[in-house]
Amino acid sequence: MSRDGLGEFEQLVMLAIVHLSRLGDVYGVPIVEEIERRTGRQVADAAVYVTLRRLEKKGLVSSWKGDPTAERGGKARRCVEVSPAGRKMLRASRSALDRMWQGLDATARRAR
Repeated sequence: MSRDGLGEFEQLVMLAIVHLSRLGDVYGVPIVEEIERRTGRQVADAAVYVTLRRLEKKGLVSSWKGDPTAERGGKARRCVEVSPAGRKMLRASRSALDRMWQGLDATARRAR
């Protein structure tokens, strides 16, 4: 597992994978759509694919070739899942952010 923390976009990609995994195999296009739907911001497909490769190198996600599909001209999709190390890193990242936000909610409201 990487000792580096997770960047914001890495977290978004991993969280999208976790959300989508309840529905079956997860691959690039639905990840993009999930992030856009939940955050309201546009996401480049390439940014997701580059991030998935980086996360896989860190051991935080794993991938495999799915079954070939007719809609893709017989090509298989590369499916992904968050590894146990990735889930642990997500929890640690959330805990760190929660600790940093502790006590700031009231202050943040007054700053408007």
